[in-house]
Amino acid sequence: MDKLKMHSLDLTQDNIARIRELFPGCVTEAQGDDGQLRLAVDFDQLRQELSEFIVEGPQERYHLNWPGKREALLTANAPIVKTLRPCREESVDFDTTKNLFIEGDNLEALKLLQETYLGKIKMIYIDPPYNTGNDFIYEDDYSENTDEFLSRSNQKDAEGNRLVANTEANGRFHSDWISMIFSRLKLARNLLKEDGLIFISIDDGEVANLRKCCDEIFGENNFIAQIAWEKRYTRSNNAKRFYSLKDTILVFRKSELLAVIKEPRTDKADSSYRNPDNDPKGPWTTSSYVNPATKEARPNLVYGIANPFTGEMVNHPTHAWKFGLTEHKAHVEDKRLWWGNDGGAEFPRLKIYLSEQTEGMVPIDVWDYKSSGTTDEGGAEIKELFGAAVFDTPKPTKLLRRMLGIATEVSENDIVLDFFAGSSSSAAAVILQNAEDGGNRRTISVQIGEPCAKGSIADKEGFTSISEISKERIRRAGKKILEGKCHEKWNKDIGFRVLKVDSSNMTDVYYTPDAIDQAQVDAFVDNIKPDRKPEDLLFQVLLDWGVDLSLPIRKETIQGKTVFFVNEPPYDLVACFDTGVNEDLVKELARFEPLRVVFRDTGFVSDAVKINVEQIFKQMSPGTEVKAI
Repeated sequence: MDKLKMHSLDLTQDNIARIRELFPGCVTEAQGDDGQLRLAVDFDQLRQELSEFIVEGPQERYHLNWPGKREALLTANAPIVKTLRPCREESVDFDTTKNLFIEGDNLEALKLLQETYLGKIKMIYIDPPYNTGNDFIYEDDYSENTDEFLSRSNQKDAEGNRLVANTEANGRFHSDWISMIFSRLKLARNLLKEDGLIFISIDDGEVANLRKCCDEIFGENNFIAQIAWEKRYTRSNNAKRFYSLKDTILVFRKSELLAVIKEPRTDKADSSYRNPDNDPKGPWTTSSYVNPATKEARPNLVYGIANPFTGEMVNHPTHAWKFGLTEHKAHVEDKRLWWGNDGGAEFPRLKIYLSEQTEGMVPIDVWDYKSSGTTDEGGAEIKELFGAAVFDTPKPTKLLRRMLGIATEVSENDIVLDFFAGSSSSAAAVILQNAEDGGNRRTISVQIGEPCAKGSIADKEGFTSISEISKERIRRAGKKILEGKCHEKWNKDIGFRVLKVDSSNMTDVYYTPDAIDQAQVDAFVDNIKPDRKPEDLLFQVLLDWGVDLSLPIRKETIQGKTVFFVNEPPYDLVACFDTGVNEDLVKELARFEPLRVVFRDTGFVSDAVKINVEQIFKQMSPGTEVKAI
């Protein structure tokens, strides 16, 4: 019976496999230091294949480079032996919610989500550390090879050890920051849908580096906007130079599949529509009838227009009209030309009716505080929920809701990811937006257990970590939203399923069975750590098989054994991790005809039963994939 790998994807090998699809002759098998054969790229042959385009040696070329770039790429691709362990006691509506809260290092979380959410995230928003010299960044180890990284990642470390202060005295001040963000964005891109968008908040200090970094990861052609968000509206005279009233929000798309971007219409935009002539078609505004092109450039759009008030034929002295003669005649017949209240306008304008504006508006790249909120508003939201400023400069939900209006649809089950969750403004905004429009958007929040500073307001209020604040914000925000007016079609999902990044549930022997001496075999009969529960094993299996982590889970006792059923029939997964599994239980589970079934490798009552499992499923449920851990 095949065994699950129980570690995250090795993205290097995945990339090699893609090269193999394009250039089969450029990928070969090579023996590593451990004696194992692995796929490897024959770069000499690949250069020959790309000889017209390859950039050799130190030639000058336009590209982004910094000390540590290659190591950052290796770090993004290296697999880890970790898992996500469920935490029911810290969750809200664990069994029914579609939202996830992942506590732990976001690099590791992104690696663990690669198979399950590959190409499924509609919108990503992150508010990473701005690298001001006063904040913390992740300290990633760039010096290890894949085998060392796999080995170390199975050890449980204190999460706080991964965060270090990045002061301006650091000789790699900018390089360390961009290495940190590069590896995470590279993994995040994999998760975006082809028509997905990513929004990244940043200040002036690193915006140039971040823009170049995103150009490389997402492609320059997928740059959408560099938004100036007016985060404050009051001036301070305490600044030594310029006082910043704005932050920048970079917007990139995953691919050119997203060709048109619109946001919902606002009352402010629609307020410009009037109906001074009581037109039966309703309120309208006007647009110019004059073409930017000259008569010489567009002679086919040159003709006389009759003013119905004066009878005079009007021609523009230098420019053509915007519309051809046939379309113009239709405008006249439809009474769409506006010559002013008394017909005294020099040139006509075209009526644009509000009733015809159904596709939203093209967004602009300056977001004022009235439409998108301020940091003060974000702070006020926190104070209202907690009674104290337990988080510094949180983003206002109004800002996040504007992004949701651009990137997500009411009618879809769009997933929104924030892997620098902070105060959980993103999760709160998603719940609030769903409550207002009846949408079914889902959230995935990732936040490391960064300790709250000693003596801070959060510390005095009893919070030990930022992740505690994040989770409590969602709990309180959800309850508050339920107290208000909600859309009748809203599913009222204010919950979240807490999953914590931890070392693998499997012992070392699971990953390196050949390293165990025959004399030690009896000591390693069970390859599962003794402190792990069946539900821990279930979630590692879900990750390994790429099954949605928010699917409903039902636990049932069958023939005295605990069996997990994931989703509704036909079940995505049926799992039994008990020992003493016999042939009768295997046959009963096969009758459910699940898509997948998994057992404990040492869980069968005899070797004969273990051998017969696959044959039983082939006969009773041939479409079921059978594996063991």
